[in-house]
Amino acid sequence: MHLLGAETISLSYPNRTILEDVTVGIGAGDRIGMVGRNGDGKSTLMKILAGVLEPDSGRVTSRGGTRIGYLEQVDSLDPDLDVRRTVVGDVPEHEWASRAEIRDVMHGLLGDLDLSARVGDLSGGQRRRVALAQLLAGEWDVVMLDEPTNHLDIDGVQWLAQHVKKRWPAGQGALLVVTHDRWFLDEVSTTTWEVHDATVDAFEGGYAAYVLQRVERDRQAQAVEQKRQNLMRKELAWLRRGAPARTSKPKFRIDAANALIAGEPPVRNTVELVQTATSRLGKDVFELEHVSVTYPGAPEPVVEEVDWIIGPGDRFGILGANGAGKSTLVGVLTGAIEPSAGRVKTGKTVRIALLDQQLRELDGLQDDRVRELLANRRTEYSTASGDLTPSQLLEKLGLGDVLQSRVKDLSGGQARRLQLLLVLLDEPNVLILDEPTNDMDTDMLAAMEDLLDSWPGTLLVISHDRYFMERVTDHQYALRQHRVRHLPGGVDEYLRLTAEDRAGGSSGGGAAEARGTAGGTGTSGAGGTSGPDGAAGAPALSAAEQRQLNKQIQAVGRRIEKLDGRISTLDAELASHDQSDFTGLAEISGKRRELLDEKDELELEWLTLSEELEG
Repeated sequence: MHLLGAETISLSYPNRTILEDVTVGIGAGDRIGMVGRNGDGKSTLMKILAGVLEPDSGRVTSRGGTRIGYLEQVDSLDPDLDVRRTVVGDVPEHEWASRAEIRDVMHGLLGDLDLSARVGDLSGGQRRRVALAQLLAGEWDVVMLDEPTNHLDIDGVQWLAQHVKKRWPAGQGALLVVTHDRWFLDEVSTTTWEVHDATVDAFEGGYAAYVLQRVERDRQAQAVEQKRQNLMRKELAWLRRGAPARTSKPKFRIDAANALIAGEPPVRNTVELVQTATSRLGKDVFELEHVSVTYPGAPEPVVEEVDWIIGPGDRFGILGANGAGKSTLVGVLTGAIEPSAGRVKTGKTVRIALLDQQLRELDGLQDDRVRELLANRRTEYSTASGDLTPSQLLEKLGLGDVLQSRVKDLSGGQARRLQLLLVLLDEPNVLILDEPTNDMDTDMLAAMEDLLDSWPGTLLVISHDRYFMERVTDHQYALRQHRVRHLPGGVDEYLRLTAEDRAGGSSGGGAAEARGTAGGTGTSGAGGTSGPDGAAGAPALSAAEQRQLNKQIQAVGRRIEKLDGRISTLDAELASHDQSDFTGLAEISGKRRELLDEKDELELEWLTLSEELEG
C-alpha cells in the first residue's frame, strides 16, 4: 500500500543540481536506508518527502491521513521545558507510564537523565536523545530519521535498531533513515537507496547487500571509477569472510560476485603489520599494572586495579557506556592523567597521536590552503606495503579535489579526513582514535578503513560505530565496573553482558568480573585475562572436563585446518579455470561458499568451547 512518494522532483542551486527528475515511493512495510556521499542530497530528499522543503519541479504525493514523523539533524526543542513535558507533553504521568511503548522509549533513550531537568541545561548529545525520544513517543505511519545514531553509544544504537524493527507489525508502517552507521543500516533496512549524481538507485537489502550489488553492477558495466570499485571489492571480501548473516539476506544471485573476490586477500596482512610495528616500536608499548584513577571528591574510582598489556601491532577497540571511563583510560595511556595508584610503563620509542573529536590539529590553519599544508610536511609517508607521497595519501583519502581549497571552506567530513592526514604525516607509531567516524559518509569511511589497513603501528579505537570498530580492530575490550575486560565474542558479547546487567543477571557476576583483568601482546594479538572472568558462583571445571574440552577444541581446530586446505584448492582451481566458463566458475564458487559457511560454524563452535574452558 502506497504511503508516500515523489514524482519527477528536481532541485538545483546556482552552482549545482542536487536532484533531477527523481521518482521514488515508500509503501507500507518498507524499511529504507539512504547512503551516499556528503552533499549528494540525502537529507535534501528526506526534507522534500517530509514536506519541509519544496522542490523546484515535480510533486510529493501521500495517501490520505498518512502521519509523518521527521527527525532533523538539528533539534528545535523548547529550552525552557523539562525533559518529561518535551517528550510526552502535558499528559499526566499515570497515563503515559501505563503505555509500554512510551516506557520503552523513556528507558531506552533517557534512562540516565533526570526527567525534570530543563532541556536548555542539557548537553548537545542529551538534547539529541530527547528529540529522538520525542519523535518515537508519537504515533506515525512513516518515520524519517536523519542521522539518529549520532550521540548514541553502542547500547543505544542496539536499542534503537530493536525498537524500529518491532515498532510496527509486519507489512505496516514505513521507515526512512539516513545514517553512516553501516551496522544499523544492515540491521534495520530491507531496501537501500543510493543518492548520487542527482539521481537515486534502489538496491534490495541492507548495507552488505548494497555492497554486493554495487560491485556486481560496476563489474558488468566496467565502471570507470576503478579506484572506488577496488575499494568496494576489498570491503566485500571482508564482509564475505565475516558473519554469514551479513550476506545471507540478499535474494539476488551472488555467484558472480563471489567469483570476483575469490582470490581477494584478507583486508590486512597481520604478520607483515606486526613485523613492521615491532621494528618501529620494539617489544614494549604500554603495560598497566594495578592502575587506578580516582578524581577528588568522587565516591568511587573511575578505573580500578587495571592490568593491561598493549603490544606492537595490536589493534584494539575499547567499548563502554558514556561516562564509563574510556577517555580517562586514554588519558592514562597518553600521560595526560596521572594514575592514583599503580604504574604505567611506556616503551621508549612510543610516539602517540590522538585523533579526537575537537579538530585541534586544524586550529590556526583555517586560512591556509591544503596544498600549502602538505608542502610544509613530510615528503613521504611509510606504510607496511610501501611509501606514499602526501599527494598519494590525499588521493587515498578522497581529498584529491580540495588541494586549492582553504581549510575553513572544507566540509565537516573533509576536515575530519584532513585532520587524520596531518596526524599520519607526523608518523606516530601509536594511534588513538576517539570517535573518528563523525561527519563521514560510507565512502569516506571505506577510504579511511582502507588506509588504516596498511598502517603499521598500534591502534586503539573508541567508537560507537559498530561496523567501523569490527572492521579496523582485531580484538575488543570493555570498560565494565571500572575494570578492563577482554571480549572474545566481540561487540555481541558486550551487548549480551550489558543486557544481563539491565535484567539483573549480573548481580552475582559483578564480584567475579571485578577481579578480571586484560592482557594482549603484538605477537599473540589475542589478549587474555589474568583472573576469572565469568559469572560469580559458576562451578569450576574438573580436570577431566578440562581435558575433554581441550580434546574437542583440538578436533575442531583440525577440521578448520582441513577446510582451509580445501578452500585453497578451490582458490587455485578458480584461478586456473577458463574464465569464460561462467557455469563452471559458479559451480566452483558455490562449493567454496559452502566450505566458508562450514568454516564459520566451526569457528563459532571453537570460540564457544574456548569460552567454556576459560570460564
